[in-house]
Amino acid sequence: MSTVRICVCGDEGTGKSSLIASLVKGVFVANKIQAVLPQVTIPPTTGTPENVTTTIVDTSARPQDRTTLRKEIRKSNVILLVYSDHYSYERVALFWMPYFRSLGVNVPVVLCANKSDLVSDGNAAQVAEEEMLPVMAEFREIDSCIRTSAKEQKNVIEVFYLCQKAVTHPIAPLFDYKEGQLKPACVDALRRIFFLSDKDQDGCLNDQEMQDFQQKSFDKPLSQEDLDNIKLTVSKSVPSSSTDKGLDLRGFLQLNKLYAEKGRHETIWIILRKYHYTDSLSLEDSFLHPRFDVPDYASAELSPAGYRFFMDLFLTFDKDNDGGLNDRELAALFAPTPGLPHSWAETSFPSTTVRNEAGHITLQGWLAQWSMTTFLEPKTTLEYLAYLGFETPNARETTTAALKITKPRKRRRRPGRVDRNVVLCYILGSSGAGKSSLLDVFLNRPFDTLYHPTIKPRQAVNSVELQGGKQCYLILEELGELEPAILENQAKLDACDLICYAYDSSEPDSFSHIVELRKRYPQLDELPAVYTALKADRDKTTQRSELQPDAYTAALNMSAPLHVSVTWNSISELFVALAEAATNPSTAFPRSEEPPADRASLYMALGATACAALAAFMIWRRSTSNAA
Repeated sequence: MSTVRICVCGDEGTGKSSLIASLVKGVFVANKIQAVLPQVTIPPTTGTPENVTTTIVDTSARPQDRTTLRKEIRKSNVILLVYSDHYSYERVALFWMPYFRSLGVNVPVVLCANKSDLVSDGNAAQVAEEEMLPVMAEFREIDSCIRTSAKEQKNVIEVFYLCQKAVTHPIAPLFDYKEGQLKPACVDALRRIFFLSDKDQDGCLNDQEMQDFQQKSFDKPLSQEDLDNIKLTVSKSVPSSSTDKGLDLRGFLQLNKLYAEKGRHETIWIILRKYHYTDSLSLEDSFLHPRFDVPDYASAELSPAGYRFFMDLFLTFDKDNDGGLNDRELAALFAPTPGLPHSWAETSFPSTTVRNEAGHITLQGWLAQWSMTTFLEPKTTLEYLAYLGFETPNARETTTAALKITKPRKRRRRPGRVDRNVVLCYILGSSGAGKSSLLDVFLNRPFDTLYHPTIKPRQAVNSVELQGGKQCYLILEELGELEPAILENQAKLDACDLICYAYDSSEPDSFSHIVELRKRYPQLDELPAVYTALKADRDKTTQRSELQPDAYTAALNMSAPLHVSVTWNSISELFVALAEAATNPSTAFPRSEEPPADRASLYMALGATACAALAAFMIWRRSTSNAA
């Protein structure tokens, strides 16, 4: 918000115009101000909350000016309600507050007891307590209250500062005065901030974590004296909360509750905004969803910083050091988020990646899962990087620093490797060909003899070591009943790096499905492909097809099908072959004829020949001339 609009309301004679005049002129205007003052605009100055411009609007309480009053109230961000005697005080509860509610306005109200010079200092505090606290308890929209005197210049600047702060740092979303408690949304936000600040996840903010929190929130260090005072304050307020190891969650929440109770809610807002919370206590949309565009034919991957963040996260939450995240550890890790990503829940995570014998996701599987998520839906990864507290040393960088974009690979037939560490392979084949078993063994799952038809698309991701020792992440996906829709979707095909045509070598009708598939979807010829004969541990049978698989692939000038079985130890060689073909696509293209000659090379060759001939002719001319 760049402007705060203050509407000054109250009965006639309460000193509304005098307060405004005293603020503008810096002195009390002794002559009675008869007319409503014109609108005043004050530019930002040192000490102005959030560097806002302030507009102050004077109003009249006369019945004939009620229409203008209503308009100004509805245009305001905050109402300064002024009273000065017992009668005008009674009107606060009997008329003004109900009137504001009847207009349907939802803005904070600052209650101002003006002309405090008429009250002796001895009983001012008692009067304030007896007058203001009851009405504040009755009307929650009253943000704060203050006693002023335009004549003595007492709290004149302060009252308008409170109005500014009521807009820029509202108490209403944070604290329930009636209940005397922080509101649930505020507690949730502070709990997440505590979680992110507790780097070692031991349940307490130690001295160093408190120092880091202070520096991030307020851009200044915390002295040892201040730190000791915080601990002492918490100990007195919550005797059952031990501060020996540091500040626990209960103490952290209590500390912020004390800030709210003492009118220091600005401190809470500074903390919340440093952690990207909005006035409604939701995370900023630009923080959760920063701009990140992936060009056509390119892909998104985790950067080294992204992999390091997710690896550190895994190691921090693997409390029992068993190399896997159990359900309790996963729940703790995702505590500051809305829960598992929607796509993970839909695909029965963690069944999509590598788990240990206890069924818990391993570090290898954890990194593979995030690699797949980043490849398929980078915006989800960016959102969870924000929830989980990814940070860079450069404050100007966003969560996009954890991702990188690969070079576009539109021309797949060009020889050479593509610039990708994550590749996607569709497994296509007839029902019962063994596609699901292939995905199971890819994730080191035991072979299941029972047949389970695949209805929804199913994915599996794991790391594969390529020739030369380089690692890449291979995503295998069988399409289930959505196969026709996916193969007709050009965007889906553009995202795919490789097709694996799989058939059951022991089933005579299995290969014909692949032949028909290629006829029905000729666009598949634009993708690199590998042919695989599954269930090679069984007796091979003749396929009911015009050409047998070896002859069919030979007619395409492609390698013969790879004969494999999920029961063989050598099955891992198939995954290496798939990853190699996906990262070096020119080696796996179906070709019905030799590629056309490179005309540019031909022209260069002809040009070079012509130049050589011309040079030879010139030399011959010169030699014959010398001989003559």
